[in-house]
Amino acid sequence: MVSRLLSKLIRIISPLISDDKTLLHIRYRVQFHKKLNLESPTTYNEKLQWLKLYDRNPQYTPMVDKYAAKQIIEEKIGEQYVIPTLGIWNDVDDIDFDNLPNSFVLKTTHGGGNTGVVICRDKKTFNYKLAKQKLRRSLKEDLYVSSREWPYKNVPRRIIAEELLINNDSLDLPDYKFFCFDGEVKALFVATERSTGNVKFDFFDPEFNHLNLVQVHPMSNKQIQKPQQFEKMLDLARILSKGFPHVRIDMYVCNNKIYIGEFTFYHHGGFVPFHPEEYDKLFGEWLNLPSKS
Repeated sequence: MVSRLLSKLIRIISPLISDDKTLLHIRYRVQFHKKLNLESPTTYNEKLQWLKLYDRNPQYTPMVDKYAAKQIIEEKIGEQYVIPTLGIWNDVDDIDFDNLPNSFVLKTTHGGGNTGVVICRDKKTFNYKLAKQKLRRSLKEDLYVSSREWPYKNVPRRIIAEELLINNDSLDLPDYKFFCFDGEVKALFVATERSTGNVKFDFFDPEFNHLNLVQVHPMSNKQIQKPQQFEKMLDLARILSKGFPHVRIDMYVCNNKIYIGEFTFYHHGGFVPFHPEEYDKLFGEWLNLPSKS
């Protein structure tokens, strides 16, 4: 993994490099200690860099916009799979906390991953000052500049409030992330134990067989149960991903209902190694690159 010092250096130099290809070559070399092959990419992480440069489908921008994506989800599979929105604002100081329920989630619409996500479980103990600070920092962040994920470049920077999904039988809400390739689900991972701060990632094949694969976070020492709605989740992932060379689709199951979290076109920006490394090649074999756009 890249050291914190190198990560900080990359953040500093990224805005100074205007050419996308040059920056991606530098970041890839720093991360993987080898040259990025864009002429004939074979690994998953190489192909994600290729897609950033040469797959410029305009549909991607509204899909990564956490607010605009809701309409896309509703149109494709139905509003019952959309996490209810409680409000949307352009500025942190405009957030109407008084009219929000006792528990809620705040998100910046242009952020990736957990950047710019604030969870309030109880207004009585909620730290409003820290929440605003985090959201302000997130509004200034730019995924395009740091990793050249161009779909985020023109996403309006806003804050949305959503219902907090709480399972009646558990404090921990697993996050199911499906790797989809033009309508086919090839793998997924389940993120658990977020509420403890010690996040675990467990990878599975489409039949929910556990894979001996580690990326970013360790595996859980607990057995991950296949949700009862798993086949339906696969069907939804196939519908939502059809027509796109690759997209990761995130879902939740809360009190037996399925909700779509977000669309991700560049898993970890294409800068995180797989352990063992052979999975980088396997995922790459699943990804058929389109013609340059």
